[in-house]
Amino acid sequence: QVQLVESGGGLVQPGGSLRLSCAASGITFSGTTMGWYRQTPGNSRELVATVTSGGTTNYAESVEGRFTISAHNAMKTVDLQMDGLRPEDTAVYYCNVRRIYLPKFNYWGQGTQVTVSS
Repeated sequence: QVQLVESGGGLVQPGGSLRLSCAASGITFSGTTMGWYRQTPGNSRELVATVTSGGTTNYAESVEGRFTISAHNAMKTVDLQMDGLRPEDTAVYYCNVRRIYLPKFNYWGQGTQVTVSS
């Protein structure tokens, strides 16, 4: 059974930093993409950043240059370093792992709240 456990959310002042971490277990296939998405009330979940097993990263334009995604331990852990946080970054952040090749799968973590406020 696949489990994604997130940690590292919290309250931070504008301009501050937070580091989110996601630990994945139960994944036995390579060739995955791990990522972080976020959602605010009344809005759809949106991409923040992804990283492939080959090391290719992709960022939303709104976080480019401020956030850094990194994967470790053969894609068993993915971190999101968030610097220069802004109030508009406030959201619930979700970890995701997916595989587009057979066998396909797509799993989500439970979410962690990030609040940027003075």
